Amino acid sequence: MTAIDRKDLKILDELQRDGRLTTTELANRVHLSPTATADRVRRLTAEGFILGYAARLSPEKLGRGLIVFVEVRLDRTSEDVFAEFAKAARANADIMECHMVAGGFDYLLKARVKDMAAYRAFLSDALLNLPGVRETHTYAVMEEIKNTSALAL
Repeated sequence: MTAIDRKDLKILDELQRDGRLTTTELANRVHLSPTATADRVRRLTAEGFILGYAARLSPEKLGRGLIVFVEVRLDRTSEDVFAEFAKAARANADIMECHMVAGGFDYLLKARVKDMAAYRAFLSDALLNLPGVRETHTYAVMEEIKNTSALAL
């Protein structure tokens, strides 16, 4: 793997702001030739710095306006229960993020659903049926202040 330099960081920064930039537009922004820019983007992708590209969608327009964070405590903390829970969480389309955490609970989930009625259905039909779930605590988001996937470079 090659070390990345300031130009690479600038390319990464520009692409995470707008992944639809043409090579020419990107080259102009980072002050390189289009060929050099394309070569760097290919290398950054091959080396795993760029994981992919995606469109950002409007959750509200698509009926997913409510964000909930859920603390999950498992009934026991064994490798088989962790593996089963992780597999089930990955398979649930309502769960956007699932993080195993250290502290007073085992997992922190972020889910997006239509409204509180949809969340209640998600809780009873899916979440409480995940393998090993003993207890949950839910935090419904009243206002989303900041939402970004951009990394500070």
